Amino acid sequence: MTVCAIETATGGGTRGHGGWSPAADGSYAARLVAGTAGPYVERWTLSGPEPYVVALPAARPEPADCQVLALADGRVLVARPEGAASTTPTAHRLALLYPTGPETGELPLGTVQSGTVTLLPAAPDGRSALLMTPNGRATRVWQVTGPGTEGGPRPVADVPGTCVSGHWLDREGRLLALNRRSGETPAKAVAVDLARGGTTSPLLQITEESQDEVVLADADSGLLLVRSDAPGETRLGWGVLGSHRPVRFPEALHMPEVRLEPFAVQPGQALVPEDAAVALRADGPNGTWVAWWRPGTRLRHLAAPRGWLPGAGLLGATGELRLPYEPCGLARAHPAVEPPPTAARTAATGAPPGARGGSGAAPATAARREAEPGPLATAPSPPRPRGDGPHADALDEALHTLDRTAAEGPSPGAEAGTGSSRPVPLQQAPLP
Repeated sequence: MTVCAIETATGGGTRGHGGWSPAADGSYAARLVAGTAGPYVERWTLSGPEPYVVALPAARPEPADCQVLALADGRVLVARPEGAASTTPTAHRLALLYPTGPETGELPLGTVQSGTVTLLPAAPDGRSALLMTPNGRATRVWQVTGPGTEGGPRPVADVPGTCVSGHWLDREGRLLALNRRSGETPAKAVAVDLARGGTTSPLLQITEESQDEVVLADADSGLLLVRSDAPGETRLGWGVLGSHRPVRFPEALHMPEVRLEPFAVQPGQALVPEDAAVALRADGPNGTWVAWWRPGTRLRHLAAPRGWLPGAGLLGATGELRLPYEPCGLARAHPAVEPPPTAARTAATGAPPGARGGSGAAPATAARREAEPGPLATAPSPPRPRGDGPHADALDEALHTLDRTAAEGPSPGAEAGTGSSRPVPLQQAPLP
């Protein structure tokens, strides 16, 4: 557990629970917080031995629905909705904020003429930032920072349908997984190749009628976390990009009355997806806590530190889990190597926090677990999973794989000639 001082450019005030958006390399993060004079941007520096925060208030308070994204160079991208106070936004003004002594520097980037934008996760190169806007019956993807944006935001892809979220599939910043909803058809994940003008191909289709979306992707191991109703109810599953194995829906990720939302995956596990750990936010009747899971293992439950920003955190290549908490701190743990405390093992009979029924009472409620900050405690694990469920071997058309061919054109911010791969349906993949 680390505690830190807070640096303030000017002003300051009480902090709210805005989105906590890390840079691609985990060196910085940013969020929108509530100040006494109105919302402002807060930048977290995470690369040193002790984290610290710098407030970046602009000349006027930020709109409450302003979106923020930290870049690896320490600047923070802001997308500010614009429009009359009595109407919905008609455009978004983009800028980069950075500290300049006691003041906040601001670099205007231009305007995107859309009242609705969605910032995508930080691009792997750490410099490029992309966002999505609805464009009639399609979704336009814009690059707003990084190489090629000297003249302002530039469109890099038009994807048919309405895309609501996205995840990077490679380290070159070329392949995006976008969750698309098109009219009355079920939601599906598609792969978009930015180096080929936004060419779109199917990525995830378990059945024609099922809702299949990617909720987390790891470019190193190829691990995909998916959410689908193909098993008869909406469940979390996992698969491997480029593998012939089907999507699995393990019982470890199926908890009645508890919603699990993955928010971080362990990087650096090249070609070994089974070794990539996943951190999840768990919401149940007893509150919100942290869960930890690795393919083929039980789900472990961790008490969140007091003041945790729910759903925010980072996993390092060594497996270290870092959870940010207010006003400025990081709780650290290694769930893969740290055994559950004896007190936690005897506090209950195996029911995870928030669960009802079962063979015993649940551990202390979320309020009690967050009573004191400190190293993350481990709650008792649920019973061992009962396999991967009846759909594991039947869904052999679930994933689509990558054609391991040379790239034809550079990605945004990548040099020409960089090798990459493009998604092709699994059944079209060359046999080993």
